[in-house]
Amino acid sequence: MGVLDVVPTGVLTGDNVRKLFDYAKEHQNVTSSSVANAVLEAARDIKSPIIIQVSQGGAAYFAGKGLPNDKQQASIIGAVSAAHHVRLMSKIYGVPVIMHSDHCAEKLLPWFDGMLEADEAYFKQHNEPLFSSHMLDLSEDPKEKNIEICAKYYKRMAPIGLWLEMEIGITGGEEDGVDNTGADNASLYTQPEDVYDVYTTLSKIGPNFSIAAAFGNVHGVYKPGNVKLLPDLLGKHQEYVAGKVPGSKKPLYLVFHGGSGSSKEEIATAVSNGVVKMNVDTDTQFAYLVGIRDFVLKKQAYLQTQVGNPEGDDKPNKKFYDPRVWVREGEKTLAERVKVACQDLGNVDRL
Repeated sequence: MGVLDVVPTGVLTGDNVRKLFDYAKEHQNVTSSSVANAVLEAARDIKSPIIIQVSQGGAAYFAGKGLPNDKQQASIIGAVSAAHHVRLMSKIYGVPVIMHSDHCAEKLLPWFDGMLEADEAYFKQHNEPLFSSHMLDLSEDPKEKNIEICAKYYKRMAPIGLWLEMEIGITGGEEDGVDNTGADNASLYTQPEDVYDVYTTLSKIGPNFSIAAAFGNVHGVYKPGNVKLLPDLLGKHQEYVAGKVPGSKKPLYLVFHGGSGSSKEEIATAVSNGVVKMNVDTDTQFAYLVGIRDFVLKKQAYLQTQVGNPEGDDKPNKKFYDPRVWVREGEKTLAERVKVACQDLGNVDRL
């Protein structure tokens, strides 16, 4: 039985998100329709469900950097635009998609509120939210406040079929203006008791939530050995909660942030311990560049002027500088990197 025997193609919501998390694990940030289409192309080619997300900064870029964002207005409309685009195109590509929004710190809650309002408006028309899921990252706040705010939002999200991802323990490095590069090392490793506190609170509201429990994760890519990932800790979280809540050996849906640069062994251990989603945005950003970079370096003699190249002074260069040519090269190399991530996660030939 494949995924399409369980869920339909297109953007999934409600319990279908939970069903898909048994299959889809690779998570790709998108900053433009070009990136979104390349990810959908890769998923189609390897028969893989996929998770597509927007960050606060990525959403603003999707809308256009020329728009003001002092009240998160560009990030809100950019995220909404990306969700509509993915909703339209995912059915054409024939793959199931979880449409997600990434890290939202407390200072970015106006962005979260705007997306949630769009979800509620869409629900009134279509009986499902616009997005599949949203992430709240209040890991910089005290645990009690973090859980309290997440529970408040989840009570609003659950009735319309939205999945909640929350973070307990921090992801190191820097992303979208949240800088954890100097964080205390201990805060990079979440304790089982903290995970259980999250589980007991959110499970009373609904079953559709995941926990980004830190196990040494860091945004970006670093030299081997500079980041100490301990994915075995995730297994201890599962054991601890299972001991408190009989009935499942793996009661938790866990998330792997900062997955770029991780070894295949680290990824496999994380997946075996219940990770249903891994972020590899840093790796795919570089992959997108590679195709464009190599094209420009190879064809640089054809990119200096509109007319005139090594083949003759009167030869036009439009077929080289047309954005549809060189952007496409980036799409192709990004798609190949997405395929590798899906293979690492065992997320191939699942449809």
